[in-house]
Amino acid sequence: MKTHLLWRVFALILSSGICACNGSQKERFSQPVEENIQLDSTILAVSIVADSLVVPWELVWGPDNWIWVSEERGHITKINPRTGDKKIVFRLPIGNRPEGAQAMLVHPDQKNFPYLYVHYKKIKEDSVRYNILERYTIEGDTLINPKVLLEFKAGRSHSGSRLAFYQNNSILWATGDQAKYDAPQDLASPDGKVLRLDLNGNIPTGNPFPNSYVYAYGFRNMQGMVVTPKDRIYTSEHGDATEDEINLIQIGRNYGFPIIEGKADNEIEIAFKNKHATVEPLISWTPTIAPAGMDYYDSDNIPEWKNSLLLTMLKGQGLRVLKLNDKGDTIVKEEMYLEKIFGRIRDICVSPEGDIYICTTNHDWNPMTSPSKRDDRILRISKVKKAVKNPLQANDLSQNVGATAGEVLYQQFCFSCHKGKGVGLKNIYPSLKNSQVILDKKRFLNLLLNGSKKGEYTMPNFRFLTDQQILEIVTYVRSSINNINDEITIQEIAKSR
Repeated sequence: MKTHLLWRVFALILSSGICACNGSQKERFSQPVEENIQLDSTILAVSIVADSLVVPWELVWGPDNWIWVSEERGHITKINPRTGDKKIVFRLPIGNRPEGAQAMLVHPDQKNFPYLYVHYKKIKEDSVRYNILERYTIEGDTLINPKVLLEFKAGRSHSGSRLAFYQNNSILWATGDQAKYDAPQDLASPDGKVLRLDLNGNIPTGNPFPNSYVYAYGFRNMQGMVVTPKDRIYTSEHGDATEDEINLIQIGRNYGFPIIEGKADNEIEIAFKNKHATVEPLISWTPTIAPAGMDYYDSDNIPEWKNSLLLTMLKGQGLRVLKLNDKGDTIVKEEMYLEKIFGRIRDICVSPEGDIYICTTNHDWNPMTSPSKRDDRILRISKVKKAVKNPLQANDLSQNVGATAGEVLYQQFCFSCHKGKGVGLKNIYPSLKNSQVILDKKRFLNLLLNGSKKGEYTMPNFRFLTDQQILEIVTYVRSSINNINDEITIQEIAKSR
């Protein structure tokens, strides 16, 4: 995991005296409580540690007991978790989105390996966009001696990514498919893979394919990865229109994308699984939740969450707690917290004391909320003796349909791109208001059922929905967003398939 066992040892040795975890929030930290959470017997407090960041992507608990943050605009920032003080350590040589800083690691053994590893995207002199994995030497409060370990062409989207130390002598890099349909199954491509390289960027011994960085393959767009003290590797992955996933990574195995999404449950997927011995996810979600950063909770500080994956969500706008069995190969319980209170949550890290830190990314390219004046923020979740706010409980994950069926389906499958009232996202996702496609029944149904591969931002098909669900969506879009009274019938939908 990000705070691997070795990391915890070094952090405890170098501890700067952060107060014991049994004290109250007021005693331990200066920030006021924003929310309280009630678990079975444990009370948690949520407080804002720092604000006014710009799209923080990665949180790393550093061996100096500061939180190291990569911000998409290219800043590498350190934050004091007690006071919220910020120091900009470095500015990466990048432009504006879709360039930007993403995954990052700080080596826990700074005496022998004074390194920071970071992935960023950059348009180079040849006008081509690249994914770059670079190593820097940490010297005081700055970074020196950049060394490119690996680089390859990047797309505008689906870049992933996450980094994690593995067995203390190598690095795992979870990459996205760069929106290239064939890349995840192509072993010659680095896209849609878990890659493994040594600390100097070389192909390590023990990789499953000759002269290859590829450790596992067949993924779409991974945005979370963690390695546990027992060297179990877990990833979170964005599906297309369905089947966001959590996977337990096995060396050399195929995870099926793009032929299989989620579990193999139709003839084509089952045949592919049987032929290629693909691995199925531990869990998948439809409607999608846009799972992002993930860490493993191994502390006694919050006993209810011990041996759990802590998963942040973008579209889902909250924190999921996924309790594992003793073998780590099954999710036995799923709970959700902080839903739609702080907006999109991108990443997470855990301190040696068992406090949890999360970051919001409400200023990123695909906003789902109106950012607060204090966004983007780093928040702490920590154990306290008593609540000062009316405590929140775990959210019931069962379906809650309070609106019309069409509006609910729109929120589940269309909102993340086309937004409320169908306004879209300028120059990326088209507005549905007064759209010529929406006005034309035949074109609208064809688009929904077959999707569109035009341009860099594609639209998936929604054939997996029933005719009745398609009817509910098209009726909502046409009548509620466009005031069109010319109804589409379920017979027309069936004929269009």
